[in-house]
Amino acid sequence: MKLGKVEFCHFLQLIALFLCFSGMSQAELPRSRSKPYFQSGRSRTKRSWVWNQFFVLEEYMGSDPLYVGKLHSDVDKGDGSIKYILSGEGASSIFIIDENTGDIHATKRLDREEQAYYTLRAQALDRLTNKPVEPESEFVIKIQDINDNEPRFLDGPYTAGVPEMSPVGTSVVQVTATDADDPTYGNSARVVYSILQGQPYFSVEPKTGVIKTALPNMDREAKDQYLLVIQAKDMVGQNGGLSGTTSVTVTLSDVNDNPPRFPRRSYQYNVPESLPVASVVARIKAADADIGANAEMEYKIVDGDGLGVFKISVDKDTQEGIITIQKDLDFEAKTSYTLRIEAANKDADPRFLSLGPFSDTTTVKIIVEDVDEPPVFSSPLYPMEVSEATQVGNIIGTVAAHDPDASNSPVRYSIDRNTDLERYFNIDANSGVITTAKSLDRETNAVHNITVLAMESQNPSQVGRGYVAITILDINDNAPEFAMDYETTVCENAQPGQVIQKISAVDKDEPSNGHQFYFSLTTDATNNHNFSLKDNKDNTASILTRRNGFRRQEQSVYYLPIFIVDSGSPSLSSTNTLTIRVCDCDADGVAQTCNAEAYVLPAGLSTGALIAILACVLTLLVLILLIVTMRRRKKEPLIFDEERDIRENIVRYDDEGGGEEDTEAFDMAALRNLNVIRDTKTRRDVTPEIQFLSRPTFKSIPDNVIFREFIWERLKEADVDPCAPPYDSLQTYAFEGNGSVAESLSSLDSISSNSDQNYDYLSDWGPRFKRLADMYGTGQESLYS
Repeated sequence: MKLGKVEFCHFLQLIALFLCFSGMSQAELPRSRSKPYFQSGRSRTKRSWVWNQFFVLEEYMGSDPLYVGKLHSDVDKGDGSIKYILSGEGASSIFIIDENTGDIHATKRLDREEQAYYTLRAQALDRLTNKPVEPESEFVIKIQDINDNEPRFLDGPYTAGVPEMSPVGTSVVQVTATDADDPTYGNSARVVYSILQGQPYFSVEPKTGVIKTALPNMDREAKDQYLLVIQAKDMVGQNGGLSGTTSVTVTLSDVNDNPPRFPRRSYQYNVPESLPVASVVARIKAADADIGANAEMEYKIVDGDGLGVFKISVDKDTQEGIITIQKDLDFEAKTSYTLRIEAANKDADPRFLSLGPFSDTTTVKIIVEDVDEPPVFSSPLYPMEVSEATQVGNIIGTVAAHDPDASNSPVRYSIDRNTDLERYFNIDANSGVITTAKSLDRETNAVHNITVLAMESQNPSQVGRGYVAITILDINDNAPEFAMDYETTVCENAQPGQVIQKISAVDKDEPSNGHQFYFSLTTDATNNHNFSLKDNKDNTASILTRRNGFRRQEQSVYYLPIFIVDSGSPSLSSTNTLTIRVCDCDADGVAQTCNAEAYVLPAGLSTGALIAILACVLTLLVLILLIVTMRRRKKEPLIFDEERDIRENIVRYDDEGGGEEDTEAFDMAALRNLNVIRDTKTRRDVTPEIQFLSRPTFKSIPDNVIFREFIWERLKEADVDPCAPPYDSLQTYAFEGNGSVAESLSSLDSISSNSDQNYDYLSDWGPRFKRLADMYGTGQESLYS
């Protein structure tokens, strides 16, 4: 087996250590000058052990057991009467002892990193009696370390960050490697650090493992990430030491070291003059190589003739400058604007101000494009007033609009009828004069809000809108009236001068100084002996009694006419009638009953009895109605007159029929001959069955008699019809008679015509066309035979 250079060095070290310690372990300590001691009965002898602390190298790879050391007692004379035994950690399993000589050997490979020492107990026994000749004693076997563990980075791989443009020597991160070897013995656990990859940008301190920057002005925009490889080597970095590596990823964080710059020195944009306020005109952006907060921008307009017309704001997501309109554009007033816009970093870093100003400017030119604009009114709102008494056709006011374009096209006016549905107003199409078209009523609508349309004569699609608010001025055109429908009562035991009702009035008009009403009794009611009226001078009046002893039997209701006058100019008046009922009242003056009929009812008839009587009457009425209805149904005739024109009746059969093969569906002769009288009657309550075996008898009538008889028969049928309405009605019949010069255009009548058409081939088409073959073929005469 060939050994490498490193393994050969390790082998030489092991041999040197083995030779050193084997001599120590085999050397016996100076023996005690005392006599050996035995323990027998009560006598005792001083102990005479000779032992030492043993050392053994770890990772022994030999084929024979490794000699550890030797135990010897002064009692042992070498005659084989003493035997040695070993107990404790690893006894018999790892360590064995020669019971005759006391030699100790290790039978297994030892690893100091697993267990650094073993504590064992040794005892010398008499071979014959198996009794101890010496007290049991402890000793320690220490495992001697060799450099068999390389340094390890337990926290690797590492990630770290450092700001760009950092000065040389800026600390980045500290790496730490651990070595499992014994740090108290030799240099096996003494580690030094070095950098294998990442130079010349970074360096590492050999003893501490601190990584630092090695170059100044490292630019994130050029390269933002570096991968370092760090090595840790034991034996103080000497040849033959073991080593381990880890990776460190270093990311350069951004600093604000790049000023913003516009890609172009000037921009130009075209916008139509019709663009509404707050619309976006353009987006511009200054480039900044930085990222995040270091690339945040601020834009402002620093110069130009559009400072009040445009404004610029920043888009937080894209860092773009957004130019928007603040005022309406007018091509006729100004055709272009020039803006000087500045972009600057929001937060500049003072360390890099020496690199230049952290702002930039550009020029933006905005060209206003002409568009065909609708007419513009001279005022956004026209307030007008008109009296509700004004005559139809009177002028209320005038609106004016003009075409703002250079062409100055003539303008025509109209009213948006969606805002004037009742068409109260008109407008002159040329002058814009608004006049009344109907009588106005303030009480119906006090304010009319109408929209006036102004359109260009040359381009009617261009329409402007103006708004007119017409207020209707009030006049005194409504008479006062009662404020409500009063339910006035007077007790039979009322005293003279007692107030029985307080009344007030309302007026739909709204005078500027408020309402003032005057109350009085009419001339006819002034001298009545029952009631009087007192005007309270506060738009109310009180109704008082003039006498006592009102009796319902004599008069249960009184009607008192009251005259009300308002304070308008001219004043208006109205007469309102107050209905006063005489009632029976309790001791507190509360009305109990006001019906005069209550006196004629039997004294013992209660409310429950009245309800029972009414229920019986309603039940009888329902029974009578049911009987009458059933009798009318029984009188209804069950047959219908076949003489009626077949075209007047629609008979519904819930049968789909048999198609061309169905010969029992209807009688074709009934449709061919409308000038015949049928004698047969058909029951309405029986399903109609048309028989084709017996041919009905027809009676020819002269054409001039057909219509007269037809009308006469229909008249008699209507007179005797129980279902006919009990009032005069118009009967319409679609009957034309016969003998038309043009003759019939229907094929249904072709059976009796002298047509030369031959339909015999229908018989060859199968049973589905049998009916047509019988009707139109040569054998049609035998159909009714």
